[in-house]
Amino acid sequence: MPVFEPGRVCLKLAGREGGAYCVVVDVKPPFVFVTGPKAITRVKRRRCNPAHLEPTEYKLDIPADADDATVAAAWQSSGLIQKLGIQLPVKRVLHQAAKK
Repeated sequence: MPVFEPGRVCLKLAGREGGAYCVVVDVKPPFVFVTGPKAITRVKRRRCNPAHLEPTEYKLDIPADADDATVAAAWQSSGLIQKLGIQLPVKRVLHQAAKK
């Protein structure tokens, strides 16, 4: 089984968010905690079975248990949004996420 660490970009293989990219924010065996965040990849923060994740070679520079704003800033500065071809949600979803 691959080793997951905070900042690792993964592809979700199962569940309602299957096929979407996410970022590992914390590891508490036997689960990992991931986020998109929802404003970028439509994946909300949740615990996930590592068997349902496919780690990629990419890693964001974030601290363990980072909040969604920190993860979003790391996505923007890394250039991975364009490299992975991630389609950002419509502005309405971004506006609602900014209110929270």
